[in-house]
Amino acid sequence: MIVEADGGSRGNPGPAGYGAVVRDAATGALLAERSGALGIATNNVAEYSGLIAGLQAALDLGARYADVRMDSKLVVEQMSGRWQVKHPSMKPLAAQAAALVRRLDGVRFAWIPRAQNSTADRLANLAMDGTPVNRDLVGADDEPADPDPVAEAVPATGPGWGSARAAPATMVLVRHGSSVLSPERRFSGRGDVPLSPDGFEQARRVAARLADREGVKAVVSSPLRRARRTAEAIAAELGLGVTIEDDLIETDFGDWEGHTFAEVQQRWPDLLTEWLASPDVAPPGGESFADTAERVLRARDRLLAAYPATTIVVVSHVGPVKTLLRTALDAPPQTMFRMQIDVASVSEIDWYPDGPATVRLVNDAHHLL
Repeated sequence: MIVEADGGSRGNPGPAGYGAVVRDAATGALLAERSGALGIATNNVAEYSGLIAGLQAALDLGARYADVRMDSKLVVEQMSGRWQVKHPSMKPLAAQAAALVRRLDGVRFAWIPRAQNSTADRLANLAMDGTPVNRDLVGADDEPADPDPVAEAVPATGPGWGSARAAPATMVLVRHGSSVLSPERRFSGRGDVPLSPDGFEQARRVAARLADREGVKAVVSSPLRRARRTAEAIAAELGLGVTIEDDLIETDFGDWEGHTFAEVQQRWPDLLTEWLASPDVAPPGGESFADTAERVLRARDRLLAAYPATTIVVVSHVGPVKTLLRTALDAPPQTMFRMQIDVASVSEIDWYPDGPATVRLVNDAHHLL
């Protein structure tokens, strides 16, 4: 059987809920739906709760083998044994899920994009709204139910060309111009530092580059000044306003804010090593890359819903731009440390509603030469 599971938290931590569905692997028929509210909890707790509910439902239906699909990279990697479970609140849930896995003859875990996990996501949101769904759609002696129309509408996204037919939504990703901290390569997260004089010139040049771009319907920006000023320069050339999207703000580096990498390595050597090894580790008083990804992908989903089949310019920071690129590439979180995203550079992604995303451009800054 196929198990699709998800969970979410409005606030992280905040009001949380989970959702899971079980499908017949041969027909895609929807066999069971499970969801529930968790009170105040984190996204990770909710995602593990969805996995546990889905595995238990599959066992109740007599499954011997399960193909588990989730859009939580963390849960998939931990349950596959490739990442360690370090957080104390996760260990009991991971152990409970592992105990259910051992009751099956075989389980395979796979990460899928959020767009392909829409049924479980919908159930999680219903639970957070106070209307959980728990039902079996087919019994042991019944004919399989009709395939879920939501699932049928989501295509497979395996390798190969030409699978997508619908027009994509195109995101032109722009990192802001140089701030007063950029030349010194200091951690610059939530601190609202301004553009430097060079940064204003870089903003002017990237705006001039995009001035002739046809079909741009919106310019969307992080709320921080260095991004907003860059976005305002671009929007002025295009004759548009600037829409602020709070979830596109840079990663919160906490106590590392304003320090160089060498200074952090000297003062927090062990924590820096852990941070580099796991997206779930946060700087002291800051935010993990896993949490950054959660909110950036929420922003992406809102923008794709608001601007389907059109082009938008998104002005943000290194962390969010890298997150969008590595997600489009279906690449692991460690890819964040293998990308170079320069100030005022341009990257581009086509997001297809019926197929995989396509990265068209990465870190192009020829307009600054």
